Amino acid sequence: MKKTFIFILLGLSVQASLGQELLQKNIEKFSHQDSLRGSITKERAWWDLKKYHLDIKVNPLDSTISGSNTITYQVLENEKKMQIDLQQPMQISKVIQNGKQVSFQRDGNVFYLNLTEAQTKGSIQQVQIFYNGKPKVAVNPPWDGGITWKKDANGKFFIASSCQGLGASVWWPNKDHMYDEVENMLISVNVPSSLTNVSNGRLQSIKKLKDGTSTFTWYVANPINNYGVNINIGDYVSFSEKYKGEKGNLDCTYYVLRDNLAKAKKQFKDVPKMLKAFEHWFGPYPFYEDSYKLVEAPYLGMEHQSSVTYGNGYQNGYRGRDLSGTGWGLKFDFIIIHESGHEWFANNITYKDIADMWIHESFTNYSESLFLEYYYGKEAGYTYVRGLRNIIENDKPIIGKYDVNNEGSGDMYPKGANMLHTIRQLVNNDKKWRQILRGLNSTFYHQTVTTKQIEDYLCKQTGIDLSMIFNQYLRDVRVPKLEYSVKNKQLLYRWTNTVQGFNMPLKITLNGKDELLQPENQWKTIPLSNNELKLVIDPNFYVETLKVTE
Repeated sequence: MKKTFIFILLGLSVQASLGQELLQKNIEKFSHQDSLRGSITKERAWWDLKKYHLDIKVNPLDSTISGSNTITYQVLENEKKMQIDLQQPMQISKVIQNGKQVSFQRDGNVFYLNLTEAQTKGSIQQVQIFYNGKPKVAVNPPWDGGITWKKDANGKFFIASSCQGLGASVWWPNKDHMYDEVENMLISVNVPSSLTNVSNGRLQSIKKLKDGTSTFTWYVANPINNYGVNINIGDYVSFSEKYKGEKGNLDCTYYVLRDNLAKAKKQFKDVPKMLKAFEHWFGPYPFYEDSYKLVEAPYLGMEHQSSVTYGNGYQNGYRGRDLSGTGWGLKFDFIIIHESGHEWFANNITYKDIADMWIHESFTNYSESLFLEYYYGKEAGYTYVRGLRNIIENDKPIIGKYDVNNEGSGDMYPKGANMLHTIRQLVNNDKKWRQILRGLNSTFYHQTVTTKQIEDYLCKQTGIDLSMIFNQYLRDVRVPKLEYSVKNKQLLYRWTNTVQGFNMPLKITLNGKDELLQPENQWKTIPLSNNELKLVIDPNFYVETLKVTE
């Protein structure tokens, strides 16, 4: 059952004594395969990705994928054992380097290549990996991903990939860890000629073959994370426009099922609105060279870089619902705004370890309120983000376990957004806050990052020591609680339900006068003219209050 956020509590939280214990106990069990997938192993560390050329055939009739991935890399250390990830039941059939076959062994979802060519430090090398099989079918995409094999209303095949968390190695062989991205990528996908494949970047060519198939080749000019690579196959029609943005004209192309063209032309008007708002808040769209595409998919949607997928039914809200419960969530198409927001936070700035997934989801969830603020005013955005507190569960910390491919609580969406909204109140300067958000995207442009990097940046740019705030909201499950009482013409107040040393300032209205409290874990006092008290907490701080009475 979802917990509902409230400001005035009549009893003590049952979480008060549990938060720190949850952080100290590793109650989840992780396997050898989890470590191979989630850590920078020595078989990964010695080589640096430069380029992929994924060249595959997708056969809808038997749900198979076959082909090869040519990996261009730079040697960082003189090693010869290379880890390549490809999940069962997919199989590597052959590996070639410099015209010679390379032997390999399998350990679950990992293949170890035994390279025989000299791997000289600093040299640029290539290895081509041939593979085939029936990839895992997505059960509940995009959360439980893989490949979705469906048909549209006209009986035409409708196929797409989605694999965040699960890993891109569910359908193609690669270095499946987020810390290392290729600098560019070529994607060639062969499908029946009655269908179209849409992938990332720009379409380079369509080659029709005598066997009744066509190969679509796409080129990605910018760095791209593994899970951002996608295939979308269907009976698509397209339309396009140019958005006049901060870096010039941005090509925007929309691919939708044939029957949905009219609906898409109406609903996708949210795209230029999104670009205008997000370029204002975050800086230029990060992938002008690769264009922006919105592609209809047989599932809800996903933030695939420059190839954002859409399956929200051509309606506003999240499948027609307002997640905030305020009414403001029905003013925009959730999937268009949220998934496109990830172009800045996920595809431009990318976590090194999925334990830090909050960097993607907290900022992007927060971007929904910024979109509303841009078009409907500050109170609209503020009301929306506060409304999202109704779906916060406070079940486990937002940051997951490192080096085992483990993400934290789903609270990284609404709670993370409210943490950022709270920090904005402390900054108390809208111009500066916007500069900070834009600065994040320029400072960490096309980079993979850690939580520490983001925390350090925010502390430096705000000029505020936010460390206790991050510890509280990212690493603990408790909501800070302001306890207060009136005694002998004094206001007594303190923080409880917090990590040790929590000292976040708090805006209040005290007997009609605005004040900035400086609570700590110990009782503090403010003199009053009498024992009458009217205390109002600024609702934009994600906290609880408890009036203590004798």
